[in-house]
Amino acid sequence: MRTTIMMDNCLSKDIYFHEFDEEINAIPLPTHFTFPFCYEPHLLAKKASEYVQQYILTQQEWIHNFGLEPKMEGQAIGKMFGVLVVQDQNKKIGFLAGFSGKLAGKNDHRYFVPPVFDMLTENSFFLLEEDHLNDLNKQIAVLEGSEKGIELKRALEETKINLDQQFIQFKEKLKTQKKERKLLRDHSKSVLSAASYALLEQDLIKQSLRDKYELHVFQKQYQLDMAAAEQPLQDFIDTIADLKEERRKRSSRLQNQLFAQYNFLNANGESKNVMDIFKAFNKLQPPAGSGECAAPKLLQYAYLNQYKPIALAEFWWGQSPSAEVRRHLHYYPACRNKCEPILGYMLQGLLVDKNPMLENPDENIALPIIYEDESLVIINKPEEFLSVPGIHVQDSVYTRMIKKYPDAGPLIVHRLDMSTSGILVLAKNKEAHKIIQSQFINHTIVKLYIALLDGIITEDAGMISLPIRVDLDDRPRQLVCYEHGKKAVTRWEKIAVVAGKTKVRYFPLTGRTHQLRLHSAHPSGMNCPIVGDDLYGQKANRLHLHAAYIAFNHPVTNERIHFYVEPNF
Repeated sequence: MRTTIMMDNCLSKDIYFHEFDEEINAIPLPTHFTFPFCYEPHLLAKKASEYVQQYILTQQEWIHNFGLEPKMEGQAIGKMFGVLVVQDQNKKIGFLAGFSGKLAGKNDHRYFVPPVFDMLTENSFFLLEEDHLNDLNKQIAVLEGSEKGIELKRALEETKINLDQQFIQFKEKLKTQKKERKLLRDHSKSVLSAASYALLEQDLIKQSLRDKYELHVFQKQYQLDMAAAEQPLQDFIDTIADLKEERRKRSSRLQNQLFAQYNFLNANGESKNVMDIFKAFNKLQPPAGSGECAAPKLLQYAYLNQYKPIALAEFWWGQSPSAEVRRHLHYYPACRNKCEPILGYMLQGLLVDKNPMLENPDENIALPIIYEDESLVIINKPEEFLSVPGIHVQDSVYTRMIKKYPDAGPLIVHRLDMSTSGILVLAKNKEAHKIIQSQFINHTIVKLYIALLDGIITEDAGMISLPIRVDLDDRPRQLVCYEHGKKAVTRWEKIAVVAGKTKVRYFPLTGRTHQLRLHSAHPSGMNCPIVGDDLYGQKANRLHLHAAYIAFNHPVTNERIHFYVEPNF
């Protein structure tokens, strides 16, 4: 569906196509479209972003609390915005603007391209069903927050205590009766005749059988009484469970009904539903919100209106979410979990920049060996080089070293992120590997990293403790999570401040993925990303993080050995 306005059978100016107010003819157009998951914004995309940023600052049409104004009412929610530089059918260059999710409670705003499907239109099936789901949520919240469940649990506990006490008393009674029978037997053997004793024994056996029967009856009644006491609580629990199951089913149906509305175009003019796109990509159900990010909206509008996509960029505006690291005005790649399948399909038919993650490193890259003996090899790993083979790129420290030492192994004791340079320890045999690895596990190895932070740190030293887990919506990014994250602790010391940047020493006390990068950038950590960190900060010539020092016990001599390599930044 075209969203341009028709007047007198002529197309009026497209309100979503924005022209540059400055001369841009001198800026060469890119030969390939932006690879959306790792890119440096093209100059035209940067200029378009500046136009959008100025519009956000000056517009008077809507109010949204981005967290940039301390006294503004409402919850602060930062937002990802996107720009798509396009060429119209007359070869004129302009740009489209978009945002991810909702803005100021709406999906549709005059300046920004409309959503692929607007679920928030009045009386839409989404809003009607959302009312039902909200009602279910309220019912569940009322039940879970009520005193009834507590009272039912208390009543059950009291009933169980009473029944258990009765059971103990009953068993004590049977135990006493058994002892009395034994005493009677022992006494009667010496005073009764054989015939009389036989009659007595028969009676005592009957008493014993009676006691067993009464115990069986008591146990059965105990179970019946307990079941009766448990039923009110179980009914209460089942009521909540039934409401939750109804909510789950209705949510699932609603999500599928929504997904049926999301049909995406690609540059070849083909259309495919989001369910089919994800099925072909990873055979999984699309995550909630798939298709609501800025990039798919922008491309969809461009294709619908015969605009040729030229370059893409996305930037963050506002306060960072508490768990993630998003910095105001920084550019970010598209998210992986929701956007990779969709954009992979939508970009078919376009010439797109190569994925740098799929490019093999230069074969001439050297792996300097700084120490070697019969048990160990210690190298100075260059930046942007894998420790172990990746899914697509095989060249790595491991593959290079296994060629050099074909009889060695398991070799890799620990890893460095691809972008991190510095000291990497390799073991030539299983025994050395086991001994060194145990030192890593027991935290007896001392490691020191040097990093250059993109800002000024006023403190001289400190400790950061922020739990970390992977961002399931945007791997390999990590986020801070106090519920499911793993403990991550870093000690740091300031070295110097030079030209507005701070050089620091990091002593990681745990070894989580991206620990130093996230602890640097997160507002509750250093609040200052590492220079060149394209995941948590801004891209540069390299990530300025270097594993500079390591100390551990030699696996054979047990002598404490240490190594230091100065970073090249």
